[in-house]
Amino acid sequence: MEQPYAIEMVDIVKRFPGIVANDHITLQLRKGEIHALLGENGAGKSTLMSVLFGLYQPEEGEIRKDGKKIVIKDPGDANALGIGMVHQHFKLVECFSVLDNIILGVEPCKAGFLRKEEARRKVMALSEKYNLQIDPDALIEDITVGMQQRTEILKMLYRDNEILIFDEPTAVLTPQEISELMHIMKNLAAEGKSILFISHKLAEIMEVADRCTVLRKGKYIGTVDTASTTVEELSAMMVGRNVNFHVEKQEKTPGEDILSVENLTVASKTHKNDAVKNVSFHVRAGEIVCIAGIDGNGQSEFVGAISGLEKCEPGSRIVLNGEDVTKRSIRYKNTHGVSHIPEDRHKHGLILDYTLEQNMVLQRYFEPRFQHGGFIKFDEVRKYAEGLIDKYDVRSGQGPLTPARGMSGGNQQKAIIARELDREHDLLIAVQPTRGLDVGAIEFVHEQIVASRDSGSAVLLVSLELEEVMNLSDRILVMYEGEIVGEFDPKATTVQELGLYMAGAKRQNGGEGGETE
Repeated sequence: MEQPYAIEMVDIVKRFPGIVANDHITLQLRKGEIHALLGENGAGKSTLMSVLFGLYQPEEGEIRKDGKKIVIKDPGDANALGIGMVHQHFKLVECFSVLDNIILGVEPCKAGFLRKEEARRKVMALSEKYNLQIDPDALIEDITVGMQQRTEILKMLYRDNEILIFDEPTAVLTPQEISELMHIMKNLAAEGKSILFISHKLAEIMEVADRCTVLRKGKYIGTVDTASTTVEELSAMMVGRNVNFHVEKQEKTPGEDILSVENLTVASKTHKNDAVKNVSFHVRAGEIVCIAGIDGNGQSEFVGAISGLEKCEPGSRIVLNGEDVTKRSIRYKNTHGVSHIPEDRHKHGLILDYTLEQNMVLQRYFEPRFQHGGFIKFDEVRKYAEGLIDKYDVRSGQGPLTPARGMSGGNQQKAIIARELDREHDLLIAVQPTRGLDVGAIEFVHEQIVASRDSGSAVLLVSLELEEVMNLSDRILVMYEGEIVGEFDPKATTVQELGLYMAGAKRQNGGEGGETE
């Protein structure tokens, strides 16, 4: 007799205003299997997993565990059934410590007293076992996005769940961390745990998944064995057309300096050492300069200082188009040629309770085009937003009236990219611009960034994706522990060499253009 599925979701239907997010979808997860869920942004993947985790209730269909019908009313029910989830947008309390977030809701108590040391020992043992180094006492608001991801994974492992849902778990991890996570997932599956793995990264799916189910626009397309398919076939199933994986980029001679940074130093919020240490570099018109590095080596503070979100130390100097803007406001920089795609789309990119159209004009609502005498021209805002939604294929149930909070992560990202690329800019700061995007959207965003460079803008790219770094950059600067430790021509270096500098094993003398030690 055939073994029942660990989880079976049969004919699931989930509707939201203006959209059917899941249209009669069936998903079958075997015991000890890593099963990938693939689809475009807004295809319904996260919604389907949220139904399984009890965050949403389906209008039709049923869920079975080990062959028996179950009802999951909320995440508490899911956890009681052994179902855990690492969310794409982290469910963490920012003013709590890492340890407090991990044990929240399942705190070990005796006679009414919290036994936190017992919890700490278990958390640190899991951290050691799965190589997920964390500082248990750090506040969530003070740690990097990558560290928040590790906290989410440990939160699930701490609860001893048997069904593990990973929603875009590698979106903010470095190549080394991704490799480690793949190893962890394989070990978990070997231990008998069943894993549902949402990812846009086809190479990861091919490496780690046993089978892959593809969704497109809320509908089930098919399930395939990864051993008998190809990346090209999966991408065509996902977006309905063939995708070009190579960035088309012509050779271009850079012009004058657009951005010059001299002796930039930024204090750390989490330790005594400076997060950014005396960094100097420049970005010229018509070139893409990429800052590469392992997450947590000062990139966030570095970009924050340039954009105005972080305060830099005395002696630092930031020059934009020949003007010292070190102490200028964020709005001044925005209106004088800076566009910024931020690392954290929820914290710095969107106002989640605003509509999509309101978010599209956040930096422009005061322009004559959108207001007169202090009154917003709502028709103009709507018209402008509809144009960007159409051009950048931002999918949402209610169009420009959709609350940003209700959109998928990938479509939130596309909305920010549309807003920032459409504004006239001399400098584009793009931090993890393709985080959470499907291959079709990545192809489009890369084309837009190259077009921005070709039009004469300077592009400062910060990316953890080494493939993106190598394909998109004209120059690569590696940052390690807050310092620029090497400068490279992507045509004359390798991923392996970059990895050595990113890990601190090698450095060049004298910062930009220095000789190797």
